[in-house]
Amino acid sequence: MSKPVILVPGAIYEHVVKRVEADFELLRVDSADLSLLDETQKVSIRGIASAIHLPNDFIAGLPSLEIIAHFGVGYDVIDAKFAGEHNIMVCNTPDVLSEEVADTTIGLLLNTLRELPKAEAHLRRGDWVNKGNYRLTPLTLRNRIVGIYGLGRIGQEIATRLEGFGVGIHYHTRTKKNGVSYQYHETLLDMANAVDTLISIVPGTPATTKSIDTEILAALGSNGVFINVGRGSVVDEDALIKALENKSLAAAGLDVFENEPDPRKDFLSLENVSLLPHVASASVHTRNAMGDLQVDNLVNWFGGKSPISPVPETAHILTK
Repeated sequence: MSKPVILVPGAIYEHVVKRVEADFELLRVDSADLSLLDETQKVSIRGIASAIHLPNDFIAGLPSLEIIAHFGVGYDVIDAKFAGEHNIMVCNTPDVLSEEVADTTIGLLLNTLRELPKAEAHLRRGDWVNKGNYRLTPLTLRNRIVGIYGLGRIGQEIATRLEGFGVGIHYHTRTKKNGVSYQYHETLLDMANAVDTLISIVPGTPATTKSIDTEILAALGSNGVFINVGRGSVVDEDALIKALENKSLAAAGLDVFENEPDPRKDFLSLENVSLLPHVASASVHTRNAMGDLQVDNLVNWFGGKSPISPVPETAHILTK
């Protein structure tokens, strides 16, 4: 019996390619573009392993498609509801990256408050010996109250780490979490008014788009700090840049941007922002684990088992 054909459109982590090659018949194209496939190929494709945007017309143009395995916990690049309506399973890669992202979040928070990258640059330039000590940082984590926007798997890992720093911890999600002792707020604005540090880890959805706006940033106050490790679309970047420029917000730490990999130049010129190039889960250990889960979903599916991590929109499609 021939192996199922798995399409890999666009760039993807090489470990995934090796795993797909080992278990399936691999088909690669440069992008999610139907014109790159002939009719025989379109009909043969039964699964997709991807990390890029898949337009609905691309999904609909593959008549034998059964499953899309996405590389990443956020899957806003796929219309999972559309896929579910067409009986196509969608899986993502949660859990395996939660701890790595939480670790990076704490690092980004400390970099933002204590200016650690700038202090290292001060040393490397020879300024320590030639100009003296690096300045005392005006911001600290001491006595802060942190609000977590999105207390899912990653958010809870972040909160667990923050407990060790002795800070107050609040959270906002659509519904209150059972068994969680942190202070819950029914609205994002209520939480922003109660904290001085806001960490966003929510996915990019229509409901979260530009939800971090002028009002939310103003509520954090002039000592406020904003950290984003979720999605760039969650932030009104005009409002954030303005707040950082006029110092109505003290500082920000950003790992994600609305336009990646080319964020707005305004961010690059600001002194009170710490920037990372979307690397929260970017270790070999964690990316290998993500790739394994992505391909294991395919292996289970074509082995007649339920996938490991179906997304809610397609969880009703239990087995093929």
